[in-house]
Amino acid sequence: MTQIIEKPKDGSARVFAALLLAVLSFSLLQTMVVPALPDFQREFGASPTTTAWIVSSFLLTSSVGTIVIGRLGDLFGKRLLLIVSLGILAAGTVLAALAGTVGVLIAARAVQGLGAGTFPLAFGIVRDRMPRHRVPVAIGTISAVFGIGFGVGLVLPGPITDALGWPWLFWTSLVVILLALAGTLAFIPRDGRSERRRVRIDWRGALLLSIALVALLLVIGQFRSWPIGPVVTMLVLAVLAFVGFVVLELRVASPLVDLRVQRRPALVTANLTALIIGFGMYGAFTLVPQFVQTPSSAGYGFGATVTESGLYLLPMAVTMLFAGPIGGRLGSRIGFTPTLLVACLIGAVGFGFFAAGHSEAWAIVLGSGVLGVGIGFAFSALVNVVVAAVDPHETGEATGVNTIVRTIGGSLGAQVAVAIVTSDVIAGSGLPAAGGYTVAFTVSAAALVVAAGVAGAGMLVGARSRAIATSQRTTS
Repeated sequence: MTQIIEKPKDGSARVFAALLLAVLSFSLLQTMVVPALPDFQREFGASPTTTAWIVSSFLLTSSVGTIVIGRLGDLFGKRLLLIVSLGILAAGTVLAALAGTVGVLIAARAVQGLGAGTFPLAFGIVRDRMPRHRVPVAIGTISAVFGIGFGVGLVLPGPITDALGWPWLFWTSLVVILLALAGTLAFIPRDGRSERRRVRIDWRGALLLSIALVALLLVIGQFRSWPIGPVVTMLVLAVLAFVGFVVLELRVASPLVDLRVQRRPALVTANLTALIIGFGMYGAFTLVPQFVQTPSSAGYGFGATVTESGLYLLPMAVTMLFAGPIGGRLGSRIGFTPTLLVACLIGAVGFGFFAAGHSEAWAIVLGSGVLGVGIGFAFSALVNVVVAAVDPHETGEATGVNTIVRTIGGSLGAQVAVAIVTSDVIAGSGLPAAGGYTVAFTVSAAALVVAAGVAGAGMLVGARSRAIATSQRTTS
């Protein structure tokens, strides 16, 4: 325990600080535009469907950029690709701040999404550069900062847009990006030859995976607004592209994603759990601000402003800050899969507060804080499970896949949550009925209980595998 928390004397503290800024710079941009969507709609005279693409374009390109840039980092050096990712993120952010039309803003957000490689690259650099006994806590802290940026991105936009206008959402983000870029250049050492693997890039696999992910996320995001024909077309395209990707990856010598590695029990557990956690978790981020902004005349809600609604999620950001590193220490002691199980159960309790007590402001605040503990533990445990299951040169690829799976789960969960809430409206007002929120929060709680079950099954499989290995060594 003392070794874990002692102050580093090898320069890794500066490396770590630079990585935290890099992850924060990307995670803030995930959600900072969400509270400002009404401002964009008024500014550009755009429809709600069009302004929704300000979020969707970022999501689509980030799902591709996560794994492609993470894999390139494994092959050509993580520091180099981190600099490239931050440079792309900065360029997209400047373009967004200067956007004069909604089309330019959507394109700028698509460029920003390509900076998603900062997440897997940061984990890989931690594994390469930090002493082994500090890696779990470092990964837990980075995971927490990623989640904190997500939550803070829902809190800050209200005051910033009220005082300075929406372009300053991007100018303030640019400051963080430039600080991260400067820290990367100054403090992260150049990649050694042993850290780079010179092999051919599977560009065909990257193209097929990109098509599959984009088509799938389009189906998830647009199935409620598109006609049935385009939805079916996109779904068929996603399936065909994914099948083609699997066939190709099993045949090429240097696959973009080594599917044989992904079949390892620990990775199967981590990815399936990430999918379900993403499904449940994003319900809070999408529904809580909407719920608390509902005028009390509807029979529920608190009539909060955009700024006030973000404060209801502030306890989540605060508890995540502490839960991530604690989750890393806990995982080092009891194992990261058991920690993941605990995280899911804590998260389910947080959603339980939302479902059972959302008529009281204190229940929303308390539930937010409890959920932050669960998410902080979960993010930390998930990445540590993945990192422990792969070789160093596979870190970017494996963590990238895990992030994509969680993104897909989150996209699906957000759509399901909105569909549940809007299925029952109050006559005359058009506002959702309170019962829809109760059902949606209950579904999220149930999803996290299922995720805990998956983690528990993973523990049993791991214990059985260790027992078989021990028996074989004894016999031999």
